[in-house]
Amino acid sequence: MLEIRDMVCAYGQVTALKGISLSVKAGQLVALIGANGAGKSTTLRAISGLVASRSGQMMFDGENITGIGAQRVLTKGI
Repeated sequence: MLEIRDMVCAYGQVTALKGISLSVKAGQLVALIGANGAGKSTTLRAISGLVASRSGQMMFDGENITGIGAQRVLTKGI
């Protein structure tokens, strides 16, 4: 299961995610929809470890994966 709590991400001074929270259970399919600039790509980049978060927490199968980096996220199967 993937769980994100109060994730905040920014590019320089521009905040792209402002406290997003979501959870995805094993086997569940989820779609991110929204307008341009809503944070869809940033959310996926944060989950994959390509964008660092300023605050919040990301858990995968009960393990804190916040800020572990893209290579380690990939090895976890995300």
